[in-house]
This record gives sequence, structure tokens and C-alpha cells, in this order.
Amino acid sequence: MLSVLRVHLPSDIPIVGCELTPYVLLRRPDGSIGTDDVPESAPLDGFYLRYKWYRIQSDRRVAVCSIHPSEQATLQCMGCVKAKIPVAKSYHCSPRCFSDAWQHHRVLHDRAASAVNENGAEEEELFGRFNNAGSGVANTTLSGSTSSIGQSANLNNGSAPVYPAVITEKNGGETWFEVGRSKTYTPTADDIGHVLKFECVAVDAESKLPVGHVSTITTSRVIPAPSPTPRRLVPVSGVDVMGHLDSDGRISSAGTFTVLSYNILSDAYATSESYSYCPTWALSWQYRRQNLLREIVGYRADILCLQEVQSDHYEEFFAPELDKHGYQALYKKKTAEVYNGSPYSIDGCATFFRRDRFSHVKKYEVEFNKAAQSLTDAVVPSAQKKTALNRLLKDNVALIVVLEAKFIADKRQLFCVANTHVNVHPDLKDVKLWQVHTLLKGLEKIAVSADIPMIVCGDFNSIPGSAPHALLAMGKVDPMHPDLAVDPLGILRPASKLTHQLPLVSAYSSFARMGVGIALEQQRRRMDPTTNEPLFTNCTRDFIGTLDYIFYTADSLTVESLLELLDEESLRKETALPSPEWSSDHIALLAEFRCKPRTRR
Repeated sequence: MLSVLRVHLPSDIPIVGCELTPYVLLRRPDGSIGTDDVPESAPLDGFYLRYKWYRIQSDRRVAVCSIHPSEQATLQCMGCVKAKIPVAKSYHCSPRCFSDAWQHHRVLHDRAASAVNENGAEEEELFGRFNNAGSGVANTTLSGSTSSIGQSANLNNGSAPVYPAVITEKNGGETWFEVGRSKTYTPTADDIGHVLKFECVAVDAESKLPVGHVSTITTSRVIPAPSPTPRRLVPVSGVDVMGHLDSDGRISSAGTFTVLSYNILSDAYATSESYSYCPTWALSWQYRRQNLLREIVGYRADILCLQEVQSDHYEEFFAPELDKHGYQALYKKKTAEVYNGSPYSIDGCATFFRRDRFSHVKKYEVEFNKAAQSLTDAVVPSAQKKTALNRLLKDNVALIVVLEAKFIADKRQLFCVANTHVNVHPDLKDVKLWQVHTLLKGLEKIAVSADIPMIVCGDFNSIPGSAPHALLAMGKVDPMHPDLAVDPLGILRPASKLTHQLPLVSAYSSFARMGVGIALEQQRRRMDPTTNEPLFTNCTRDFIGTLDYIFYTADSLTVESLLELLDEESLRKETALPSPEWSSDHIALLAEFRCKPRTRR
């Protein structure tokens, strides 16, 4: 007979929009143990498994803290209610929580007030962009800047459940609603603040009656998906206004286009050992993928350059999901000569572009391993080739795409967009520099064949002032640069060869070079004045610094606006990345560009 031995959930904290998949251990009729599903459509020796999910509702209503979503809220910010800020952001679990978050929280008030003055209702759409529609929490009328929340706080669960019949009544006014009949269940806004219960039992296929005991498990209360405060585009001209939304919801102006660069943190690297400070549920891929998609789609960028995209996640999630939002996808997986893990967990670079704004012209794939083979064959003595290849073969790649703009009507306008992820190892300074130099030489060949604006995005795993950064930003490397001291294979000599002719400029240096205004001054405080780069794009407990860049050819493009940078206060004092709000250890960079008028040569 088929029987259920045990059920449990990987995480007992359910989040709206994040699929719950219980682990069900069963004993098959032949006595073997397994975890396979046995649906009614394919019974095993006359038995199958029946699943049911219930939402447990009680008379006691619960609001959830916006800062610590696993905690019950005890007070609400009246300013948020009056400003019509998404109500889920108004709740706090304690006065200390509200006080600690105030510097971050007051930005919501300031922007809401600014939006009413400048943009009418437009800001409400912008603020709501990253949030789950219908938080399940209804507005309450309060007096003063904050109000205590007791049992009178109203939680509105909105629509009727999928299976609306009341299943059973419990003591104390507790009611169970059946909400699902499959093994998995995705909590909705109606479930916020309520406990879920999962039941699994073996059933006789002929009589349809349960056999054996019913295995059950309950969750903690469902919480809304935590979401970060939306980041706005800041015009580098210094005019302190929000970028406007076009008819398709994008923040841009006529004749411009936006490019996003974002290392999304591969699931293979998002381990509890590496990020012990992040709650386990917030590290799960089921949660992170939805949070990342919400964030990425919310930026409404015309071109997306994503790094650390696992091949299976690209095929099964990002490509189909972003296709629904109008993006065409291109992908280059890392090579695998020295990779010993699952082929499905190999990550790579993915570039997406809006089909209504661009068409695909050409794709180039750069495999640094192939370049390493050619290099060692040409310059490394035979006796040292094995050692050289062990150092150089790191599987990193770059994806270069040529796109044609559809929004420029009077001429054919092409753009070249490079997307790369340079080797991470801190001791391989020579390999990092060689990889960047190899990419730039490839881009130079494209530039020679076509007069074409170029954008170079990626995680270069190199801080401002390093040799790779100097090569990108300055076109050369000082022969006395300390990074050149690490060159055991002699691949960087002579230093005079470490040059390129592309007029590349870092997009975010525009914050330091242009305009005046309150918004620009705020951004400059988040820049390093010695390098004109952000203070950080990567923020973990062990490291904080800039590794990600967007470079562009300054003779053909100008920067119109940039996605605002985060400060450490925005990430909250007690945490680092990734966090429940931000699902990568990197932050996204985004630049809005405009083509310069070209003079005839």
C-alpha cells in the first residue's frame, strides 16, 4: 500500500507570489522509499496521493511590519496613509523599528509630496511599480503621525478563494478555507496575515477513500513580498524633476534609449554559507526569481545586460517571462572546460532588448578560453603551457550584439552592446586585465568595420583605479601601475601594448561632471571623488565596493540621465546584500543615452 511517511517545507515562511513546494516522503507498495509524485491520473498499484491546501482565517486580523515582514505590526505611519503611499509600507513592528527606518522612510513622504506637486497621480503608478498589487491591507483612519495597531486593524482579503466552501470551524472563530488541490501552492494577496495548512494522504483509486493517516503541516503567517523603494532616473543636467513616463510606462524622452546592467547573483552562488545574514527564505530561488523579475521589469529599460544568469533559469524563466514584456533574448553560457558541477547550473551573460525599439543585426560570442589557447600557442613555451592554461582557463565569456534602432526614422542607426562578466579571483589580476584587453581588442575590430556607437556593460570584478578600470576609462595602463607586478606568464608585457582607441567613458562619471541641483548633489555624495565612480555596486558583509560599470563611446553618445545610486542607509543599517528587499549582492545600473549628431568625415 502507498503511504506518506513525512512532509515538510523548505521554508515555513510563505511569501506572496513565491511558490510553495512541500517535500513529501512516501513508501511505495513494494516497500521502497521515494519522493516522486503519484497523481490520480497515474496511480501506483491502485493508489495515488491527494493534496489539499487551506487558508486558516481567524477573527484576529494581523498587519505585517514593512521592515521586518516576519513580525506583526504594532504601529502605522499616518503620513503614509495621507500621502497614499502603498499601505503595506506604512506598518512597523515597534517604535524602534520606525525610528531606525526613518531616514529611509521619509524619502517616501518627500517623493509623494513632490509627485503631487509636479506629476499629479503619475507618481502613484511609479511607486506601485515594484509592489504586489493588493497588499491585502486596507487603509485605516488614524490621528497623528503614527498609530497603534490592535485587533481593530483591518485586513481585507478581497476576492473570493478558489474553493470558497468553508471546510471546518475551529475554536475561537478560526475558519479553514480550501484554496488549492495540487502539490504546490502560490500564496496570493488574500492569504496575507493568515496561516496556511497542507494536507497529503494516500487514496484508494477505486473507492476514492483515504487510506492510512493524513500528513499535515502548517506554515507561519503569509507575508507580502518585501520590495525596495523604487529608484528614479536622475537627469544629469541637474534639473530636479522625475523622468517622465511614456505611453508604454518607460521613463525616457523622445530619441533616447535606456540600458541596464545587473549581476543578478546565480542561484548556484546564493548559499547560506556565503550569505548567512540573509534569511533562508529570501535566498530561495523561488523567491529571488520573482523579486528580481519584478525589479528588472520595473526599470522598463530598452536593453538589459544581465550577468550570472544560469542556463536553466534563462531557458525556463527569464527568456519566457521577459518575452511576455516584449523582450527578445540572446544568451552566452560560460564555457565548461574546468567546470565540474551540473551543466544546468553554469551561468552566463544574457542580453535582452525590446522588440518594438530594436531589431537584432548580429551577435558575437567571446570565449576567453579560446583566446587563452591561442595566446599560449603563440607566446608561451611548451614547457609552461599547462601552467599557463591552468591560470588562464576560467570559463569567462562576453556577449556582443549589434542592434538597429527602430525609433530613429531618418537614418539607419546601429548600436553595439557588449555584456561581460570578468573573472572574480582577487589573485588573478593579470587574468582580469588580459580578459578586458581581449574584449576591447574585439570591439576595436567592430569599430573599424562600422562607424557605430558602443556600450560596454558588465561585472568587471575590478575596483575603480585598478588596471582593468584604467584600461577601460583611460585607454591605457600606466607602466608603473601596481597591478602589472602580477604577471607570472609575461602576458602583459610590454605595458605599452595595453591600449585601445575606443573613446570610452564611464556613464556614472556624468554625476560628477555635469549639472547642479539637489538630486545631483545627493548622488555626488554617493560617488568617490577620486575616481568619479559610485562608492559601491556590490555590498556584502565582507566587501563593499564598485565592480560594475556601464561605459559608452563619448564621441557618439551622450548621457541624459542615470538610475539613482543607493547609499548604505537605503540598504538599512543592519543588513547587507542580498536581502529580502534586494535579491542580488549587486545593485543595478541604468543609463539613458542619446545619439550625438555625427559630422561627415
